[in-house]
Amino acid sequence: MIISASRRTDIPAFYGQWLLKRLEEGYVCVRNPMNRNQVSRIRLDRDTVDCIVLWTKNPEPMLPLLPRLDAMGFPYYFQFTLTAYGKDLEPGLPEKSRLTDLFWELSDRLGPARVVWRYDPVVISGSWTVSRHLKAFGQLAEDLKGASDTCVVSFLDRYRKIEKRLDRLGLRPPDDAEQKCFLREAAGMAAGAGMTVETCSEEGEFASLGVRRGSCISRERIREITGREVTAPEDRTQRPNCGCVKSVDIGMYDTCSHGCVYCYASRSQELIRKNMENSRPDSPFLSGGLDGREKITERDMPSVLAPAAFNHQGME
Repeated sequence: MIISASRRTDIPAFYGQWLLKRLEEGYVCVRNPMNRNQVSRIRLDRDTVDCIVLWTKNPEPMLPLLPRLDAMGFPYYFQFTLTAYGKDLEPGLPEKSRLTDLFWELSDRLGPARVVWRYDPVVISGSWTVSRHLKAFGQLAEDLKGASDTCVVSFLDRYRKIEKRLDRLGLRPPDDAEQKCFLREAAGMAAGAGMTVETCSEEGEFASLGVRRGSCISRERIREITGREVTAPEDRTQRPNCGCVKSVDIGMYDTCSHGCVYCYASRSQELIRKNMENSRPDSPFLSGGLDGREKITERDMPSVLAPAAFNHQGME
């Protein structure tokens, strides 16, 4: 089983202690986002967890916890989102210079294959033109040269629940011409920094621009880290054009206080505040607990790593 921690919230930034407690106790309870009374109880032990993918915009609170995670023996890597946006679009994040330092700190500890840079999402507005994005991207690529081998790019999605917010702020996705212009130039700048550009769940075919279709939960990367082939199928529950292999997400929506205005995982600051106040490191749930109406299902999630090993180039 591959654990995604998490597309729904920033576990490294806010819930690192909770994650380690869940791994130590060997299980987690996750509510179905569409029906809160449907609860999955999922084993989290070395027999079932093959790799953990940690998604974050600020790993600083997680850094002191990594020795404990390493001692447990779970393979893992980071998807680290780092854009050039300011407090107007990403009000809850540290200064970008600090995040760049944190990126390097992670890379120095784990190696560039285990810290993936995400420039995500590309948003167009009156102030954020393609030209400005390319200037910002080029500077970040230079700053991160040698710290990662891959940059994942995606474009803003107009999810229904955030459409009004986007329209109010004058934010839109780049059109086809803008996408190609950005990717063509970004691919060249990334190559100069020793990185390959991949897209995340994008419809277009950009191979001619030097950009490949990506998979954030990557069969190839997990194979490199673990030294074993991955037998998991592609994840059909994700968006069209997603190349990720199947994983189990243990996060919860409306539990991240970064406040990014383009975020699909947050509905209101009041709900986020309430959910974060109801989070405890010793709870099997990321927020809250049982209220007696739930149907709890034990999910059988076996290993998805093939038994035969090959030349190991990942974790030491």
